[in-house]
Amino acid sequence: MNQDAALKRLSREVIACRLCPRLVEYRERVAREKRRAYFHWEYWGKAVPGFGDPQAKLLIVGLAPAAHGGNRTGRVFTGDRSGDFLFAALYEAGFANQPTSLRRDDGLRLINSYITATVRCAPPDNKPLPTEILNCRGYMEREIRILQPNAVLALGRIAWDAYLEVLKSRKFIPSRALYPFSHGAETQLPAPAPRLFGAYHPSQQNTQTGRVTPGMYADVLRRIQEYLKA
Repeated sequence: MNQDAALKRLSREVIACRLCPRLVEYRERVAREKRRAYFHWEYWGKAVPGFGDPQAKLLIVGLAPAAHGGNRTGRVFTGDRSGDFLFAALYEAGFANQPTSLRRDDGLRLINSYITATVRCAPPDNKPLPTEILNCRGYMEREIRILQPNAVLALGRIAWDAYLEVLKSRKFIPSRALYPFSHGAETQLPAPAPRLFGAYHPSQQNTQTGRVTPGMYADVLRRIQEYLKA
């Protein structure tokens, strides 16, 4: 099975997933009740698969779909302010063909990059439980095996720790504590693991307070491009 077919099969499994009763109840309730601004939308209301270039050498790991973003549109980082910030940065760095991500059929195409999430369903208060993160880990493990990326960009501490837990479970590293998270962190993990980069999550709390700026993301993405081209 080639990479494209394997990713499509995995996406179908993610969409059908109902492993976490709390998340299933929340995502479906949000999809029924909706937000007034999106009352005309038919919400997705299911688990949200990863998406991007099947030949990607950069895997980007986020936290979870937003209740009225990915849970509404069916594509992670799509239809919310976090996505506005992230895709503008990816476009400027050459990882996307356009700077906006509004809906699944908007023509967005990722270039040499693939985006996934630590948790595939929108969690209440954007706070997934440890058991919910664990339930989703197998999906990320399979994406890594299929893509075999050369670099991983973790957006936030939870994504960073979740990715390191995958490596720990596969006996590549003995402990997460050896690799502390920070914005701009860069570490070469034991082979054959890819190089790991870190960035603060592009949440409104971070972007609107100035904790994260376009320049900060541009610097991290520039270093990733340089590493991939070396």
